[in-house]
Amino acid sequence: MKTILVLAPNPELVEALRGGLNPEQYRVLHRTSAEDAEPLLAHGLAQVCILDAELTGVQGVWVIEKLRRRAAAVPLIVCAAARQPEWEEEAYLHGVSHVLVKPVRPRMIATLLDRMFAGAEARGATPTAFAPPPPVPPITPPAPSGMAVGTVLANIPVDAANAPQTLALFRDFSSILTHSLDSEALVRQFLLLLRQILSVNRAAVFLRHAGEAFGGRDPSAESRRLRSVCALGLNPDLLAQFELSLDTGIGGQLQRHGRILRRHSDEARADPEAQKEFDLLGAQVAVPMLDRHALIGVAVFDGRVTGEPLVNTELELIFHLLEQVGLAVRNIHLHDQLAAGHAMMAGVLRELSSACVVVNRDLKVLHANKTARKYLGTAARSSGEMEFADLPQPLANKVYQVLRTGAAVAPFKYEPPGAPAGAIFSVSVVPFQRQDIGTPVSALLTVEDLTQSEQLRRLEVEAANLRLLKVMADRLAHEVGNALVPLSTHQQLLAEKFRDPEFRASLDVAMAEAVKRVTRLTHQMRFLARDTLPAQEAFPMAPLIEEAYAEARKYQPAKAAHLSCENGGQPAVVTGDRAALKHALTEVMINALQANPADPKIGVRVQADPKAESPGGLQIEVQDNGTGFTAEAAQNASAPFFTTRNVGLGLGLAVSRKIVEIHRGKLEIVPPKPGRAGVVRISLPAATPQPPGS
Repeated sequence: MKTILVLAPNPELVEALRGGLNPEQYRVLHRTSAEDAEPLLAHGLAQVCILDAELTGVQGVWVIEKLRRRAAAVPLIVCAAARQPEWEEEAYLHGVSHVLVKPVRPRMIATLLDRMFAGAEARGATPTAFAPPPPVPPITPPAPSGMAVGTVLANIPVDAANAPQTLALFRDFSSILTHSLDSEALVRQFLLLLRQILSVNRAAVFLRHAGEAFGGRDPSAESRRLRSVCALGLNPDLLAQFELSLDTGIGGQLQRHGRILRRHSDEARADPEAQKEFDLLGAQVAVPMLDRHALIGVAVFDGRVTGEPLVNTELELIFHLLEQVGLAVRNIHLHDQLAAGHAMMAGVLRELSSACVVVNRDLKVLHANKTARKYLGTAARSSGEMEFADLPQPLANKVYQVLRTGAAVAPFKYEPPGAPAGAIFSVSVVPFQRQDIGTPVSALLTVEDLTQSEQLRRLEVEAANLRLLKVMADRLAHEVGNALVPLSTHQQLLAEKFRDPEFRASLDVAMAEAVKRVTRLTHQMRFLARDTLPAQEAFPMAPLIEEAYAEARKYQPAKAAHLSCENGGQPAVVTGDRAALKHALTEVMINALQANPADPKIGVRVQADPKAESPGGLQIEVQDNGTGFTAEAAQNASAPFFTTRNVGLGLGLAVSRKIVEIHRGKLEIVPPKPGRAGVVRISLPAATPQPPGS
């Protein structure tokens, strides 16, 4: 009879299979989850597994992965309500034999099972390991380093008659394991068993400060002292006020020699402090407690309860047992350190304002702080720990991807559905990997609420735009007002002095100046608002420089103005918007003419750009003969509305920089030097790519 294991949350599929399969051939067992079916899978009791799962998301693949890890050899059939090609492909890649769409007909399942078993029998095998798995040797969990007491006892020579007594000793010493996380209880239990074995009269154990004993760097005198942790037959009040030292007395002798110290030995007799401590404790021998690296404690013993002293064989046994106990104490201290570190890290994560969730490879949530439960927890869950299913589907998919690939996910923004408008989170997923394992053992999901910061950023942008708009309105009103003042004055006198030739000439000059200023202002606004190139053409640079210089002379007339242009004898050709580049050069030359209004001289040098990434780049330097830029002007000259004059908007170089940057170029003010003229440098690439849609 073949055993069919059905994993389904509801019994409908199970009842249908039981009604459609031959009960003499197949036995159908029902379990609701892979965890409930663990005993059947682990012992190979199921020949085929049928899984009722949804292959419309990653959850079904996770269940398949769990089943493959628990029973890789068992054929797996999946019954799904709907079929999606990408998830069906994932199922087959994870070892699924067949994917069926519900409703599943029992006759189809019966035929499928008959073919599977018939094909396997024809090959002389079965679709699963019908034979019980080979016996696994019992695995004894490794005891902590300090628990190898049985090893020492096993080396005690005993005859067959004493075998039951030796086994009893093993059984009694196993009780020490119950105190493997409490060093004082462990040592106390050890002394009680030692008294039972050797009939010790009085005994006491002193331990060092943990930080210094186990590799710490505590230089204080407190770290050189040993306090009593347990005793037999000694006054507790005495031990509460009594300590040993590693510098003098018994502790000093054991620290120097590292071997057992008897009260009547030559070393002890020559040390009055050691004799005094032996007398006070009523002890006859002191045994060092080592952890194979350093002295971590001292055990002192009197003789037997009969008054006989402890012999060397017994002291050797005690020494070796104490060494194992010392290793156990060391492990306990390391465990305490690890637990304290984990507690501190858990406390830090718990109080973070960002949500933190740690998920292991089995998709179990190892840690979720308070913020994670607030942001990601399921409202329907009234209590209990957070589960992986509580995570939103997009975030769960990212975590699963990181656990499979081991590659971190770049931070991305996530807007949870159903959240208030404007809610936005920044999400990142980082794998935790060990050097000996290629795949990550867990992943850290962090979710930070950016809603408030995004709102503040938008408010700051809006406030900055409002401030800029205010400055622009103020400057525009001032500039347009300056252009209108002469016109307004002439308009008031027009009716009275229209026939006066001198008045008409003055009116003509005023109108020309107003039109010129308003035209320049209009060009500045138009080019400042443009982000793309409306048209591109190839044109020589030399005529453009001449035209820009002539245009600049209109706005800044000077009788003695002079322009000199150098191009190294090579014609320079530029591709771009000719009108825009002409305006940019005009603004730069107006700035150069204003540097020395009485005797302006402009030098223009056109050459190949030495810093260009590709050949064909062009560099244009415009130099005036003024006093040069100040440090403040060099830094802010190309900023909007920055000017050192009483007239103008301060947009000239700002518009020039905008035009050059649209052409993928760069405008920079050469750092000023004392006594040197100002230089504006324009770098243009070899060719400007066509804008999209042009």
